[in-house]
Amino acid sequence: MTQLILQAPDLRAPDTEKIAAIAQAGGIQNLNQTTVRLIDVDAAARAEVAALCESLGIDHAFLDQIDRLTDCKVLASDMDSTLINIECIDEIADMAGRKAQVAAITEAAMRGEIKDFSESLRRRVSLLEGVGVEALERVYQERLQLNPGAENLIQTTKRAGIRTLLVSGGFTFFTQRLQERLGLDETRANTLEIVDGKLTGRVLGEIVDGAAKARAVKAMADAVDAAPRQILALGDGANDLEMMSHAHYSIAYRAKPVVRAQARYALNVSPLDSVLNWFRA
Repeated sequence: MTQLILQAPDLRAPDTEKIAAIAQAGGIQNLNQTTVRLIDVDAAARAEVAALCESLGIDHAFLDQIDRLTDCKVLASDMDSTLINIECIDEIADMAGRKAQVAAITEAAMRGEIKDFSESLRRRVSLLEGVGVEALERVYQERLQLNPGAENLIQTTKRAGIRTLLVSGGFTFFTQRLQERLGLDETRANTLEIVDGKLTGRVLGEIVDGAAKARAVKAMADAVDAAPRQILALGDGANDLEMMSHAHYSIAYRAKPVVRAQARYALNVSPLDSVLNWFRA
């Protein structure tokens, strides 16, 4: 029995009823003020429902069954523009008056227009040469915020016994702080080379690109014997697609079109913890 979850900050009854009619729903169940469940819907109406939801600003999720959250084993998330509100490298560059140059490369990489993420990262980091390490601290303290629902999503999944992984093409300076702040189980990210308190414009060691993200997710999944249906993976950019392919619950959060097109689910208007409404206790 296929069910359809509808979510939006301002979910209106007339819109819900219109979607229910198209999906030939057997019933409507209000889960909370921003979420309804349409019961026993026609899965053949997916394309029509998706188009209408997009036009109405409603997030939707077709579910062939409602799983228990406690049956899941892994939650993997990208950091920049997914778990947090910024692209850290762009904000570091802004401190040095170089944001426009760096951000242009970041955007092209996230859209998938630059296929070699490692090369794009090296190009961007090279523009940070000479920036003082205090700029990184300022970015963390003054500009970095968790995206809405992030903390509740992490804490709720942890209470359900799910292992948490923050895997980022960004930097360990930020992932390590977030790991301590949120109690994340594991993190993967790139290490900026710092000499005499300044960035050298180089990255140390292997770059965490899309393939490395996928390996990290697979390693955690193997460690806890997690099947794809027991894995949730969130991302917004093209370099997240490979890791998301390991997860049944592949979730595009405020994502680029190339990611929305390939992810099974998308959160375009709802907070991160809206994911929890897809599950039963």
